[in-house]
Amino acid sequence: MGKEFKTNAMRFLDRCKIEYAVQTYQCDEFVDGIHVAENLGQPLEETFKTLVARGKSGAYYCFEVPVAEELDLKKAAKSVDEKSVELIPVKEITKVTGYVRGGCTPIGMKKQFVTVIHASAADLPLFYISSGRIGTQIRLSPKELAEAINGRFEDIIL
Repeated sequence: MGKEFKTNAMRFLDRCKIEYAVQTYQCDEFVDGIHVAENLGQPLEETFKTLVARGKSGAYYCFEVPVAEELDLKKAAKSVDEKSVELIPVKEITKVTGYVRGGCTPIGMKKQFVTVIHASAADLPLFYISSGRIGTQIRLSPKELAEAINGRFEDIIL
């Protein structure tokens, strides 16, 4: 019998004793979050994507937003006390986070960045985020996630 595959994010959640469920989908390369949610039958408002941005100060930040929404860069900057933030180029994602595009998650990155989760997640009992690998999502409590990574909930979408 083969060993069960665990991502860094799953191992982190196990250490924190946070319950989660794994959802897998067939995918060999990047697919946007809307297609992932639709393929898995997940509600768009409960499926979040991870965006990484660099602030004017040079610091990196992680933002979790519903897959069908867009990050408001001004609100995002205000949420992390920066004058401005800009999304990092796709080619930098792996270098900065340790994850590939489409598999990025706020858990288990090379370094834990300040993380802001869109306020709508605070009212959800469970939501879906990437597990740190393309083809795998995890479903967990947004509040437990925020507590484990010192994240916070704010309005950061357009």
